[in-house]
Amino acid sequence: MSQAMLAKVRKLLAKAEDPACTPQESAAFTAKATELIARYGVDRALLAARDPTTDPVGDRVVEVVAPYARDKAGLLAAVADPLRCRCVRRRHGDGFAMHLFGFASDLERVDLLFTSLLVQAAHGLAAAGVPAGEHPAAFRRSWLAGFAQVVGARLAAAEADAVADSGGPSVALVLADRSDRVQRRVAEVYPRLRTAAPRRLAGTGFGSGAAAGRRADLGGREVTPAARPAQGLTRRPSRGPPWG
Repeated sequence: MSQAMLAKVRKLLAKAEDPACTPQESAAFTAKATELIARYGVDRALLAARDPTTDPVGDRVVEVVAPYARDKAGLLAAVADPLRCRCVRRRHGDGFAMHLFGFASDLERVDLLFTSLLVQAAHGLAAAGVPAGEHPAAFRRSWLAGFAQVVGARLAAAEADAVADSGGPSVALVLADRSDRVQRRVAEVYPRLRTAAPRRLAGTGFGSGAAAGRRADLGGREVTPAARPAQGLTRRPSRGPPWG
C-alpha cells in the first residue's frame, strides 16, 4: 500500500480513537478507513488490467502458531476471501502453515489487516469474561468464530461498495477474472484439494466475539506491510499479544 494511502488510513483511525469522539463519529472514521483500503484494491486491479506487470499473481506462506491456531487460521481465511485471495491450510508443528495465493496488492492488504486484527482479537479476548462454569477454551474458540464471521462480512460489504462506486459491471468483470486466475494458480499447485469439514463449537462466546468484530478497526493502524516479493514464499509466524 502506498505511503500516502497508509497515512490517510492512520489519520482516520487516530481520529476514531480520540476520546473526544462520539461513538457515531468514531464509527464513521473507521468506515472511511475501510473504504479507502477497498478502493485501493479496485484501483490496483484496474491498473493491472492495463499493465499486468504492475500487480502479478503471487503466493506466500503465513505460519499460524498455537494457542488457538485453527481459530487464527479461520480469521486469516475470513480476511483473505473477501479480498480475493485464497488460502490452503497445511498442518505445521502444533499450528498451521497457511499458503496464500493472490495478486500482490491483495496479498499486501490481507497481510496488513490480518496482522492488525490478530492484535485486536487478542485484546478483545483478554477483556471478555468467561461465564462461570464454562470451559475457557470453548468460550474463546466460539468468541473468535463470531469475531471472524463479522469481520469477513464487513470486508465483503466494503469491497462490494468499492466496486459499485468504481464503475459497476465492467469493474466486476475485471475482478472476476482476477479471482479466476488466482483459483487456477491454486489448482496448479494443489490439484487434489479437499474441503475441511465444518467445526462444531460448544462455547457461548460467539455473540461477544461478533460484537467485537463490529467494533474492530479494519484499516491496520500502526501496521506497515513488510517489504517482500510478491512471487515465491515468505514464512513468518502470526503476531500479536499472548492469547490468554
